Amino acid sequence: MVMVRRKTERVLTFTLDRELYAIDIHSVREILDISDITRIPQTLAYMLGVVNLRGNAVPVMDLRHRFGLPPTQQTLNTRIIIIEQKEDKEILLIGALADSVKEVLELDQEQIDPPPRMGSQVSADYIRGIGKQDNRFIILLDANKVFSLEDMEGCHKLAAGADILLDQEESP
Repeated sequence: MVMVRRKTERVLTFTLDRELYAIDIHSVREILDISDITRIPQTLAYMLGVVNLRGNAVPVMDLRHRFGLPPTQQTLNTRIIIIEQKEDKEILLIGALADSVKEVLELDQEQIDPPPRMGSQVSADYIRGIGKQDNRFIILLDANKVFSLEDMEGCHKLAAGADILLDQEESP
C-alpha cells in the first residue's frame, strides 16, 4: 500500500473586524502585546509609526485601515504581528496590528479554495485563498502583496531615522 502524503499548510490566524484571517506561519517572526507606537510624520495613513523591538525601530501597519476598514480600536486583545520578508540578503520586518491573534492551524490543500471574485472587504489582490475549517471561513492573505517590498523599504527608511531617535532616548 502506497501512502499518499497530503500537502498541508501552517497558518497563524487573527481577527480583523469580526472576520478570521490567516498568514503563512513562515512569514511570522513573533507576536507582541500592544505597546507604544511612535508616530512618524509624512507616512501613509495606515502606517501607525514604529515600535521599539530590542533597540530596533520596526514600522507598524494598521491592517484594518490598510484594507479600508475603520481603524483598529486598541483593546487587551490587540496584538502586533511581526512579519519578516527577505530581500536579497536582508530581512525586513514590519508590524501588523490585529484585533486579536487566535491560533496556528494546519490546513490541507483540499481545505483551501481560490480567492473569491467579489464580496470581500479586502482587495482580492491581497487574498491568496479561502480556507475552510469547522464550518468557518478563513481569509488567507498573501504576505508578499499585503506587505509589499516597496512599502516595507519606504517604511524602513523612515524607521532608520527613528532608530536615531530611539538611541537618543536611551542615552543618559
